[in-house]
Amino acid sequence: MSKTLVAYFSAEGNTKVLAKTISDVVKGDIFEIAPTVNWQNKSSRSSVEMQDKASRPTIADKVENMDQYDTVFVGFPIWWYEAPRIVQTFLESYDFSGKTVVTFATSGGSGMGKTDSILQKSCSASTKWVNGKVLRPYADSKTVENWINSLNL
Repeated sequence: MSKTLVAYFSAEGNTKVLAKTISDVVKGDIFEIAPTVNWQNKSSRSSVEMQDKASRPTIADKVENMDQYDTVFVGFPIWWYEAPRIVQTFLESYDFSGKTVVTFATSGGSGMGKTDSILQKSCSASTKWVNGKVLRPYADSKTVENWINSLNL
């Protein structure tokens, strides 16, 4: 039986709401990609890290038994038309060989841009990559279900 993980980074709670809905629809486990350093500080970690493409903020926790998951949804807000660098930290922390990775995002107005092509480089060539979609944080479960069904996972 296929097992699904919904991993997300949420700066202000919007992506968390969407991740919970996705988790409910796919009946998957959920994991918060939480930074060890708070992003809301005077030096604005988000601004600093997005200016440095090599930045890889540390994550507070690890996914236990990543090997058990066949499909991993990875969610995040869009910052400066890209995923926050901590998402790359997450992807580079595990072996996604043979797994399916599906991205999803929340945004105040921008689309995915080149996010998927940037993030895909953080995984092995044998990862099945499914380009993501920007969804409203409060998308209802039917909208989420329709999107997931359209992916033909």
